Amino acid sequence: MKRLKDILYKVSVNSIFGSTDVGINEVIFDSRKVGDKDLFVAQRGVSVDGHLFIDKAILSGASVIVCEKTPEAKDERVTYVEVDNSSSALAIISANFYENPSKKLKLIGVTGTNGKTTIATLLCQLFKKTEFKVGLLSTVKVVVNAKEYKATHTTPDSVMINRYLAEMVEEGVEYCFMEVSSHGIHQKRTEGLEFVGGVFTNLSHDHLDYHETFAEYRDVKKEFFDSLPKTSFALVNIDDKNGQIMLQNCKANKQTYALKTLADFKAKVLEKSFSGSLLTVNGVEVWTKLIGVFNAYNLLAIYGVANLLGLEKIEILRLLSDLESVSGRFQYTVSDDRVTGIVDYAHTPDALRNVLQTVNDIRTGNEQVITVVGCGGDRDKTKRPKMAHIASQLSNQVVFTSDNPRTEDPQVIIDEMEVGVAAENYKKTLSVLDRRQAIKTACKLSKPGDIILIAGKGHENYQEINGERSHFDDLEEVINCFNQLKKS
Repeated sequence: MKRLKDILYKVSVNSIFGSTDVGINEVIFDSRKVGDKDLFVAQRGVSVDGHLFIDKAILSGASVIVCEKTPEAKDERVTYVEVDNSSSALAIISANFYENPSKKLKLIGVTGTNGKTTIATLLCQLFKKTEFKVGLLSTVKVVVNAKEYKATHTTPDSVMINRYLAEMVEEGVEYCFMEVSSHGIHQKRTEGLEFVGGVFTNLSHDHLDYHETFAEYRDVKKEFFDSLPKTSFALVNIDDKNGQIMLQNCKANKQTYALKTLADFKAKVLEKSFSGSLLTVNGVEVWTKLIGVFNAYNLLAIYGVANLLGLEKIEILRLLSDLESVSGRFQYTVSDDRVTGIVDYAHTPDALRNVLQTVNDIRTGNEQVITVVGCGGDRDKTKRPKMAHIASQLSNQVVFTSDNPRTEDPQVIIDEMEVGVAAENYKKTLSVLDRRQAIKTACKLSKPGDIILIAGKGHENYQEINGERSHFDDLEEVINCFNQLKKS
């Protein structure tokens, strides 16, 4: 149990009604989970205002209420703490409650539109190979040394972040690699954390359903770099025009990586195939199992971080050559008649273009590229026609289908995608609403040597329709199709 006066350290408080010398069992922001002697933080969310549930939280046993507007009718047994921003207060209180675990290990944050999961996961993999105890907070999973937990968000809520970090400290973890999403930054989930380094991958069209403009999306990402201390490093992809923007007003040690321009960490792709790539990294050749120019950027960021954290350069290169691809990121399987099925999480226009360009760079030209792609429901609608345009432009055949339609009509989503198809590419496209049937259709259209790309869901092993999730795994589906075609 922690004392309220201790966990309010560094919280911007407007007023306090009641005693601060009270014990706190847990920090809670969901009124349904409040128990005896808990502290409840009332946040103004996107769709729900936590202030409406203050009375419910008190009835459930909350002894402290943190809010932006103190109720006029107060319970004398309860302490009310009024703050300017409840989300910011929640983050700082959570860090204090768990005794600021981010200060007791080396925390590295990775942000950008694409590449976050690959970079964070492979950094975790690389440092584990050097026998360090490591942690990971990612879209795919949470790793606490030898333990793994299923991830629910790219960046968890403030309480969970600090709970996981505290567990890492208990386990003796030395390095934690964390994906930092724009939602997480904007909702103050990363406030109160101390990072020893930050990485910027790139910025392209995404999340414009949440951020009203691209400039706002960019500026939210920039907030992360503005907050880094002088003692940390900021490593940015300088080939992306937004990389330089991230470094403006940044107090951290500024470092850059690039394939095209002068940078502190530089790489060049010499050879590429489905078995891997040959690169030079700062002038030294290294073979890697990862494929594509986008992965060359990812590997360069990993090299840069490892170097800045003090690993030997030759050792880093040796470890890079041994890294395995991340689940759902350019994972591929080959059928008996040499059809290659690739599953990738590409769910933004830029990511889809990168993957298809990689496929087209590797192919000989005699085979078809067949792409199966959809767009998620209840998300940024403006990227739908762009995704369809890219898929139809860079493929020989495209099958439009459902992704996670959520509460939207999947046919409406496909209709909105098809608007982006140029007239000369329209004959290449067809629409199959059911994703399983769409994958089967792509397999049936394929001939020996062809390449099938199934984009959008990657590592996800579910499909969400009308609020219900059912098991669905793109890699499983394409392997099943290949096996069925073999039998027929």
